[in-house]
Amino acid sequence: MNTAWMFAAGALAAAAVGYQRVLRQPILNWGATDDEVNAALPGDELLPDPDGVSTRAITILARPEYVYPWLAQMGPDPRGGAYTYDWIENLLGLHMHSADNVLDDFQHPQIGDEIGLGPNTMRIEIAEPDHAFATRSADGNWVWAFTLVDRHDGTTRLISRNRFRLPRLVDRLGMLPMEPGSLIMERKMLHGIRDRAENLAGTGVHVT
Repeated sequence: MNTAWMFAAGALAAAAVGYQRVLRQPILNWGATDDEVNAALPGDELLPDPDGVSTRAITILARPEYVYPWLAQMGPDPRGGAYTYDWIENLLGLHMHSADNVLDDFQHPQIGDEIGLGPNTMRIEIAEPDHAFATRSADGNWVWAFTLVDRHDGTTRLISRNRFRLPRLVDRLGMLPMEPGSLIMERKMLHGIRDRAENLAGTGVHVT
């Protein structure tokens, strides 16, 4: 191996170590408190021994009943989208169109309902109005769960947790560049849900 290749390999190794030690946890746990990161949350039992976990959170100035409707209708057209960068989602063929209004047809999700997500099919496993919503991929390797914590002061903590299993080497290698990208998308999503919930609360309309 020549000097240039040795230098490049050393730089990559140093960058990987630096990412693991310094950047990875803030990326995986954006917005979440230590207590939230360490808490047992609804949906954890659906994938008990994950290879990785992300826990991200945001405070919403609205009660849980104004937040849950946006979770209940998430998914590709004709559902309500993902409230993130639609143009990026649609480059991947996901057919996302983020709605700014509550879609009555999708306000009563049932356990076992399936939501197509590109090559994945997500099955609704938890649908507890104003408290928790979780889906699991058909292969069982990914669980995406949301918990709504009523702070009893008119605000809600919305916690998004992803648990994933990486059975193949290619999956493990591919996850490293995906983690920063997932933060960009999920941060936008959490802000999108926050803004919609706060606007809905401002109207005083209750979704039934």
